[in-house]
Amino acid sequence: MCGIAGAVESWVGGSTADTEASVWRQLATLTHRGPDATGVFAGAGAAIGQTRLSIIDLVTGDPPIANADGSIGVALNGEIYNYRQLADTLRRQGHQLKTTGDTEVLAHLAEERSPIELACDLDGMFAFAVWDRGRHRLVLGRDRLGKKPLYYWSGDGCVVFASEIKGLLAHPRVPRRLNVGILPDYLAVGYAPTPDTFFQDIHSVPPGHVLVAEEGQAPRLQRYWEPPVAGEPGLNILDCTMAEAARRVRAELTGAVERRLVADVPLGAFLSGGIDSSAIVALMHQAGVAPLSTFTIGFEDQTGFDERQYANLVAKRFGTDHTELVVRPNATELVEDLVWHHDQPFGDSSALPTYLLSQMTREHVTVALSGDGGDEVFAGYERFAAAGLLGWLQQLPGPVRRGLPQGTAMLSPSWFSGRARSLQRLVANSDRSFAATYLSWISYVPEQWRVALLGESAKNTASRFEAQWPLTPGPSLLHRLLLLNLTSYLLDDLLPKVDRMSMAHGLEVRCPFLDPAVLELATRLPASFKQRGFALKRVLKVAMADLLPPEILHRRKRGFGVPLDRWFREDLAGYVAATLGSPDASVRQYLAGEAVDDLIAEHQSGRVGHGNALWTLLTLEIFLRKEGW
Repeated sequence: MCGIAGAVESWVGGSTADTEASVWRQLATLTHRGPDATGVFAGAGAAIGQTRLSIIDLVTGDPPIANADGSIGVALNGEIYNYRQLADTLRRQGHQLKTTGDTEVLAHLAEERSPIELACDLDGMFAFAVWDRGRHRLVLGRDRLGKKPLYYWSGDGCVVFASEIKGLLAHPRVPRRLNVGILPDYLAVGYAPTPDTFFQDIHSVPPGHVLVAEEGQAPRLQRYWEPPVAGEPGLNILDCTMAEAARRVRAELTGAVERRLVADVPLGAFLSGGIDSSAIVALMHQAGVAPLSTFTIGFEDQTGFDERQYANLVAKRFGTDHTELVVRPNATELVEDLVWHHDQPFGDSSALPTYLLSQMTREHVTVALSGDGGDEVFAGYERFAAAGLLGWLQQLPGPVRRGLPQGTAMLSPSWFSGRARSLQRLVANSDRSFAATYLSWISYVPEQWRVALLGESAKNTASRFEAQWPLTPGPSLLHRLLLLNLTSYLLDDLLPKVDRMSMAHGLEVRCPFLDPAVLELATRLPASFKQRGFALKRVLKVAMADLLPPEILHRRKRGFGVPLDRWFREDLAGYVAATLGSPDASVRQYLAGEAVDDLIAEHQSGRVGHGNALWTLLTLEIFLRKEGW
């Protein structure tokens, strides 16, 4: 892993020396991403640079990296898993490679391939920059799913880019202006949807795209990959048995794990005790990783947030060198660090334990494999099951549907593992459109509170979401939901969280479930192989049944959550009052202050838990204060 940054200013008369000096300032903000080495490739009025976290080729891989004649330089963040095969092909074609790492491969490929061809050749998680002095061309590329971040700004004939927004803002040409229009989206989903950010005119390169900048032309985005859609040519739904599907899943996932074991430094694994991370640990053990180090985080809490017992069960089964950490309420003192690393407000409070887990893990290893992506690929969220039930409810005759709330009100709260309240909420909203109801399930700040805080503009997000849903393709409701989740929540919440929180400590995290081959196979499986009723990840459980204990295979899904409701009512009630509740809170310049007070009061009363909403507002407050807005 690394941080990359750069700028092209030659088209407006900028000197190479001044541009290089600016890029060094950019790189100074990214040293946490790559503490081992830093280098800049400059020439022809442009400069690209990289801070390096050394994983592969520890001896000859330090930046700057260029091709044989020095005409093309490359900066790379991430890992190219097929670089050895690509290097062998290049050598057979007569290329002379000086290093044994993956970055130099890109410099030689760029001599002959178009930007799209170059990106298509790469299998991995990456963000790269190629500066071709001879062609005066900058090419930026981002991996297929957006695992590695890449931001850019263009204006006045210049292009500036960096792995993190702070790296862009360190360049003297890039303005620092608040994008107020992003607030409705943020309050709803807890992030700025790609390609937008909280900063005007700063955008992220979309996943599966390259950005090409040449003199006299506006930078242009070109797509080189699209997520697989079941039913499209070449991606027909497989006609196979569950047993056959499970064998194929096991084989593809095994290959994905093995491809991610290439490293010249120690590696380990995150272990939550859920099926995803447990499956990765099991397959690492089968691949012969020894010693196998695993890392778990938990809470001293009675509300179901502590999964250490399950993680210990898996650790003992495979004889791992296991380390665990308990998170306590005072960990929210880290919120300013979290916002600094994200560069934006971030509503997902699981960033907090991810930060601490990464910090602990980095004390032992440099690379960790994780189970991230398993829910998105194999349907692990209960909202997918609820969506199927909602679809069925909305087909019922109106009189029958309207009579259901009375029937569900009679259910005991303990019915079916406590799902009664979820069912009651589902039935109560069954008259709304599917898209509106689904958005209500995933929102960090409930709709009525978004309207109270923002007024009518709060409804813009719902309108966009309802417009997007009919355009999402797929042969079944579940296929469509998985695709939507892949291009929204995974892209803008899960992946940035893992990247920023791990790179805050110079830790590389690899995600086998997000391997393109695993994703394509899962996409082509019948929906019922992934989810039927409340049975989730069915094929994955069959695939791992001989390796994992029943307690892991059949336990109910638990998110990587934080007990915010209790924390904000008890240990941290004063902290909320002193920040969001303060009359001079920055959020009150953009949100209705009375609504902020009412939200806090309702939470403190215990009538309704607003922990997620308060965290969402809290990180917004910290961000606005940091920026002086």
